[in-house]
Amino acid sequence: MKKSLVRAAAVALTAGVALTACSDPGVQDPSSPTEGGGSAAAEWPAEDANLDGVTLTIWAAQNSNKTADPVIAGFEELTGATVEVVTIPDPYEQGIQTKVATGDKPDLAFWQPTESQLNALNATNNLLPLDGAPWLDAMDPALKDLTGFVGDTRYAALISTPAVQGVYYNKEVFAEAGITETPGNIEEMIELARTLDADGVTPFHEMAADRWGTQWWVQIQLANAAKDGLWDRVNANEEQFTDETIMTAINNYKGWIDEGLFNDDIKTATFEDQGDALLAGDAAMVVQVNSFFGQLQAKADTAELDEKIGFFPISPEGNVGTSIPDQSNAVVAFKTGDATQEAAAKQFLSYWLGDGYADFVQAANTISLQPDVSNPDGVPQALLDVHASLADSVGSMQSLAVANPDLYINLADMIQGTKTPQQVGEATQQQFAELAKALGAEGF
Repeated sequence: MKKSLVRAAAVALTAGVALTACSDPGVQDPSSPTEGGGSAAAEWPAEDANLDGVTLTIWAAQNSNKTADPVIAGFEELTGATVEVVTIPDPYEQGIQTKVATGDKPDLAFWQPTESQLNALNATNNLLPLDGAPWLDAMDPALKDLTGFVGDTRYAALISTPAVQGVYYNKEVFAEAGITETPGNIEEMIELARTLDADGVTPFHEMAADRWGTQWWVQIQLANAAKDGLWDRVNANEEQFTDETIMTAINNYKGWIDEGLFNDDIKTATFEDQGDALLAGDAAMVVQVNSFFGQLQAKADTAELDEKIGFFPISPEGNVGTSIPDQSNAVVAFKTGDATQEAAAKQFLSYWLGDGYADFVQAANTISLQPDVSNPDGVPQALLDVHASLADSVGSMQSLAVANPDLYINLADMIQGTKTPQQVGEATQQQFAELAKALGAEGF
C-alpha cells in the first residue's frame, strides 16, 4: 500500500495540458460529515436494503459502459433502485476531471485506482472512503491492498484483474527459433532478441504513432528500483527523472531501438499494428498491458490464442511484473452531499462485490479476484499468467508516484527524433515537479 502523505488538489492533466481545476479547500477528515449531512464513514448498508425511488448514476467510458450491466440488473431487482449508466466520450479521464472540477458529480464512476489518478479527482474531498467495505475479507490477499489508496485511505473498489506491464510473445516464433524457456530477466531477454535479430526475426514491436505504450519499456526496467522505494524518493524530490536510475532506463530503450531490435516502421506503427504483427508472427515479442490481449481476443478465438500467444513478466533482476490498473478495473463512489445517494452507492458496490460477484465474473468472462468465486471456463492461459504475476508485482509510476507526467509523449518524441533521452528526462521531471507542487507534496 502506498503511504505518501499528499494534500490532494483538483489538479488534472491529460496529454500535457493542465485542465481548469478547483483550488484545494484543505484536507477533510475522511470520517467527518460530508456537505449536506452525509457521513463518509457511515456503516455499510445491507445489500438488499430497500431503495425504491432511488436512482444511481454511473459514469463509464466507451469500453466500460456495458461492464456493470449484469450487476445492475440483479441490483435493481433486489432493491427496487434504478441505475443509469452515462457514457462519457473519450478522452474519458479528461472529461471526468473537467466535470468534477466544475462541481458535476455522478454517484459512481469507473476510474483508474492509482494514487496519481485518484489525486487527479481530489479524492480526499470528492470521493467516499471505502475502508471497512464488507467484501474486503473475500478478496485474494495478494490483491486486496494492491491499489486504490491515497495515503492509507481506500477510495476505489477493484472489480477485475489489474493490468500488468509485461511481455506477450509468439510461441510459434520462439519454437521455430529453438527457444524452450522464456527469459529470466531483461538482460536475458535482450540477448535472446539479438539472437532472433541475427536470424532475421524482428524481436520487438513498438507503436510510437499511438505513443501511449512507449512508457512500458522504461517502467519494466524500473521494477526492482520501484520495490526499493524509487517512487517514494521521486515523490519527495530526493531523486528525479534526470538522475541515473531513470535516465539509464531511457537511454537503454533508445539504444535498443538504435540497435535495430524493433520493427522498422516503429515511428508510424499503431497499437492495432502491434496486435497484427504478434499474431502473425511478424514480431516475436511485444511489451504491453492487458488491453493488448483484449485486442488479440477480438482477432482470434481462445484456442488460437492458447496455441500462439504466451506471457511472462520481466524486470532487470527477475520475472517481476509492473501492475498498472486502468479505469475498467475499478469503481469509485462520490461525495454528493446527499446521505441517501451516498449510502445507496456503497450498497451497490457491496452487492457488486458480494452476492452479485459470481454472476458478474461469469457474464464478463473475467478472472475472479475472490478465491471462493470460480473463474469462468475458457479463460485464455495468457490472461491466467498475467493474473498469476500480480502476487509478486510492483506498482507502476502511475500507481506509486503522486502525479502522472507525460513520459509516454516525451518518449514518443524521442523515437520520432525530436527529443534526446536527456530532454525526455528533463521535460518529464519539469512536468512532474509542477504537478507535485500543485498537489502540495513536500519538497517541491
